[in-house]
Amino acid sequence: MTELLLADYDIRPQARIKRHNFVGAFFDHIEFADVLVSIEQARTSPGFRYVVTPNVDHVVRLAQQPEYAHFYEKAWLSLCDSMPIKLAARLKRLDLPRVTGSDLTVQLFKQVIKAGDRLTLIAPSLAVVEELQIQYPMLKIRAHVPALGVLDKPDELERCVKFVVAEPADFVFLAIGSPQSEAIAFRLSQNARATGTCLCIGAALEFMTGMKQRAPRWMSNLGVEWLHRLASDPKRLWRRYILSIPTFATLIVQELSKKDGSKPRA
Repeated sequence: MTELLLADYDIRPQARIKRHNFVGAFFDHIEFADVLVSIEQARTSPGFRYVVTPNVDHVVRLAQQPEYAHFYEKAWLSLCDSMPIKLAARLKRLDLPRVTGSDLTVQLFKQVIKAGDRLTLIAPSLAVVEELQIQYPMLKIRAHVPALGVLDKPDELERCVKFVVAEPADFVFLAIGSPQSEAIAFRLSQNARATGTCLCIGAALEFMTGMKQRAPRWMSNLGVEWLHRLASDPKRLWRRYILSIPTFATLIVQELSKKDGSKPRA
C-alpha cells in the first residue's frame, strides 16, 4: 500500500487529500460529500480534470494490463467504487471511502449541475442521449455515440477526443465502459483545449434514466451488487466475474504480505 499526498492538486481550499496505491490501483481518501464540494468548487477553475471510479473489474484488468495504470494515476480524483475493495482495505487498516460512479452521477445532477450548464457526453447509445434530453431540458447537451471497440480503434478514440474539445463544456460524461472511458479522459487531459470536469461513469446514465435497473440499495450496501448484474446478463458476465475471483484474491494476499513502509509524497 503506497500513500501519496496530493498537495499539488487544487481540489479543496487548504486540503491535502491522501492517495493510496492498494491492490495495484489508486484511491483517494475523500468522503462522498467532499467530492461533491470539490467538483462544485472546480466549476470556476480553468482547464480540464477527470474523475475515475475503479472497482474490482478495473483492479483485475490492471493486474493483467498494467500499461493502463497511468489512466488512474493521472486522474484528478480516483474514487473507490467497490465494497469488496473497501472491505479488503480494512484488513490493512485502511479506510477507503466508497464513492460509486452511479451515486455520484445522480447527486451531481441533483446538487451541482445547474440549468444552462453545458454537458458533453460520449454515450453508449442515442436512446440514452434522447432520454437525458427529455428529463433535463434545461441543460445544453451535446453527445457523440462512438463505434464499439474504441480502445482498439485509434481513429475512433481520436474522434471522441475531438468531439469533446470542439466546444467548451462544464461537465463531460464518458459512459462507454472501462478502459475506453479512462483512455479518452487521459487523452483529453493532454489536450490544452479540453475544459470542464470529466467523469468516467460506466452505466450510470443508463441507471439514472431508468433504461437499466440498478441493484437494490441493500445489495449495494452489502457489497453484492455484482450478483444483480450477473443475474441481469449472465451470458456476458459470468466468465468475467468467475475468472476475476482468483486474481482479486491473489492481489489481496500479496497486499497483506507487504510491509507498509511507503512514504507520502510532499
